[in-house]
Amino acid sequence: MLDEDATSARSGAASNRLEREESQLWRWALGLLVLFAAAVAALSWQQLKDLPYRLWAIPAGLFALAVLFATYAFGRKREVAELKHILKGFQNQAGVTPSEEQLDQLGQLIMRSQRNFKELIDSLDDVALAISLDGTLRTVNRRITEILGVPYSQLVDHKLEEFLGAPLHAEATGGLARFLEKRNWSGVVEVRLKNDSRRLYYDCVVNAIVKGGEVTGASVLARDITEHREKEQRFTQLFESLQEGVYISNPEGKLLEVNPALVTILGYDSKEDLLSLAPEQLNVDAGGDPVLGRGGSQSGRTRTREVRLRRKDGGVAVCVDTSSGVMEAGRVVRYQGTLVDVTEKHALEQQLRRQEEFRRHLLESFPDLILVLDLKGQYTFVSARIGELLGYGPEHLMGKNVAETENAPPELAELYRTVATGESSLTSCEYGSRHRDGSWRTMLGMASPLLDAEGEPAGVIVSVRDVTMEKRLEQQIIQSERLAAMGQMIGGFAHELNNPLTSILGMAELLQEGEASEAARKQIVILHQQARRAAEIVQNLQYFARPPAPGRSQVNLNELVQRTVQMQAYPLRKSNITVDFLPEPAIPAIVADPNQLMQVFLNLLLNAEQAIRESREKGTIRVRIGRKPDSVWIVFQDDGPGIAPENLAHIFDPFFTTKRPGRGTGLGLSICKTVLREHGGNIEAATSPDGGALFTITLPVTAESTPTAG
Repeated sequence: MLDEDATSARSGAASNRLEREESQLWRWALGLLVLFAAAVAALSWQQLKDLPYRLWAIPAGLFALAVLFATYAFGRKREVAELKHILKGFQNQAGVTPSEEQLDQLGQLIMRSQRNFKELIDSLDDVALAISLDGTLRTVNRRITEILGVPYSQLVDHKLEEFLGAPLHAEATGGLARFLEKRNWSGVVEVRLKNDSRRLYYDCVVNAIVKGGEVTGASVLARDITEHREKEQRFTQLFESLQEGVYISNPEGKLLEVNPALVTILGYDSKEDLLSLAPEQLNVDAGGDPVLGRGGSQSGRTRTREVRLRRKDGGVAVCVDTSSGVMEAGRVVRYQGTLVDVTEKHALEQQLRRQEEFRRHLLESFPDLILVLDLKGQYTFVSARIGELLGYGPEHLMGKNVAETENAPPELAELYRTVATGESSLTSCEYGSRHRDGSWRTMLGMASPLLDAEGEPAGVIVSVRDVTMEKRLEQQIIQSERLAAMGQMIGGFAHELNNPLTSILGMAELLQEGEASEAARKQIVILHQQARRAAEIVQNLQYFARPPAPGRSQVNLNELVQRTVQMQAYPLRKSNITVDFLPEPAIPAIVADPNQLMQVFLNLLLNAEQAIRESREKGTIRVRIGRKPDSVWIVFQDDGPGIAPENLAHIFDPFFTTKRPGRGTGLGLSICKTVLREHGGNIEAATSPDGGALFTITLPVTAESTPTAG
């Protein structure tokens, strides 16, 4: 008896140790299950967090479900342990009828276990049910009663089809035979309830219920994914209907998915044709990295850039690419982005740039300065011609007010005001404007209104032209006409004076031949000399005033210079200026226009006279003539102040003058140079080492030239 007790004690100790080990094994298994669910949730989180429609809730729900299952399993383990303890007591009391207390404990334990299981199933947000093979509901959780709006008692033992508006439609192949073979199934089921036109979608997991080796029913766990499915459908519709190209590619630029808009942009017939391309086939230029690739880059940040893609027909599509990377396990696994076709926009921009360049070049080619002012009187455009007209850059006026600009002519502000206020639609005026170098320019401004696209006034446009040269030419023409009239008058006067002078000379010669005292003879000689001198002056005036004969003739330079000096003799004596002229007998006659050469010599004498008179009380003008083998030269040298070095380069420019206002037009030396060039000669200016100006005229000697006697 003692041996049996000892054996029983050892058996009980071993059983208790096994139970403890079994309990520990259960705790380890459930703990590992929770850890596994946490790991799966963490890995799925990284992949799903960047996707739309909050799919990140799936791993969170999986983790919560694993915790609930572990809690339920651990509770069931305890209940099973209690049942085993009771059954063990029954076994120890074999052949003894259990007491009512023991039966009550066993019943309460079973009921508590069933209640806990029912509460666990009812606490699920997902649909849970058990159904027979003929479609009869055996048990359902609270979620089904809420969805169908039917009490539990009216669901159990009823056919499922009684509550559906249409047969179930599963998105998976296979039927009942496949389920009985595999004894499990998973997929999406489309559900339509009675009195509800909505389509509901459930993600289902179905496992077989087996008794005696035969499948008698199925347990179903289903999650409502209708909202996700609708969002996916809307996303798919949006993806398909977007006018912008949408793509998904791997890091090497290989397209994995595209929408129809991108297929159209690149000119392909189908999505499959585009997806079958190698990444390099989208490059416009051969070689180089794939245009959509980011090979070697592990950056998932958003990148926006302009790319050029090759179309199927060989053309080029210019697109704005905005893409970002999708990360998994710390590395980029794919890129997703949009391609906005800006080819037409680029073409329009290029056309606008060409038009803008054409407009700019057109405005810059205008001889006038173009000014645009807004309705506030501020300059909004100034053409580059301002640099030539006034010596400033456009920035000198841009953004400034026409009435507040430094040295702004009041006439220009009044011109703007007249048009801006609507008093006149087109008006003009002349005004003086100071150049940057300090000189004054005469400007002609014309203003007209600037209209916007709706025809409303938007400002005033003013064109400004430099008319300084035209004004000087106008004055020169007036002066020339005056001189021409004077020449005609001189010709008439000289003709009228010739007759009395001829009589005076004849009478003087007769008196010289007659008898007279010595004193009277001297007076007659003086009378004859002065009359002869007057006749020569009249003859020179006639020679200068006579219109130039057509063509050129043989000209004696000594005689021509002498005539010019005699014409200017009186003004030179009056200014205390002596002309030192030495003729050169060996100078050959040249072929030239005597009137034009006489004008050149007279201009040089006048310039020398004015230069000496403005600097001193008396002076000398030296005139020398010489020759070279193939040319002759005439030098005019004065002892005035000379020519400043900075003026030597401009002395022959039209309208350049160093004289005081009103004393010269600046055209004399320019005309001299033009006349001499027409004769094949030249004129040069310099400052003499002894002071004064030195002008050297050179004229060619032709084969027709002949030597002249002194």
